[in-house]
Amino acid sequence: MNGHLVKDWMTMDPITIPSRCTLPEAYWLMIKNNIRRLPVVDDGVLVGIVTLEDLRRVESTSTFGFDMLRISDMLSKLPIHQIMVSDPITVAPTDTLLDTATMMLEHKISAFPVMDGEELVGIITESDIFRALIEREQTGD
Repeated sequence: MNGHLVKDWMTMDPITIPSRCTLPEAYWLMIKNNIRRLPVVDDGVLVGIVTLEDLRRVESTSTFGFDMLRISDMLSKLPIHQIMVSDPITVAPTDTLLDTATMMLEHKISAFPVMDGEELVGIITESDIFRALIEREQTGD
């Protein structure tokens, strides 16, 4: 995997959301597009990342011991900036998949926004790296 670069396997132009987006809006955007992570971008600047697991964790911990109607109302208004990981670790398009996979393991993170300078140009996930590994094994690279 040393020769493979992030830019060869990342998803270009990922779907993003603003930090003012609510939990339900983010959840349904993920479900509709069959994705599990959303970079959070305000005015063209990456400010965070939120995962489907983050959203589910908030929903499950919030419902313990509270009136369900009240919780439902609260969650429907909860902005993503209160849930997201701020200032996420990022990688560059020219980083290797090996280095990226190593960082994923070290930080226990399943995806990184891909930045070219200050511009969000993609997202790379564990699945992308798995696909690269499978292709390498199949082609003998």
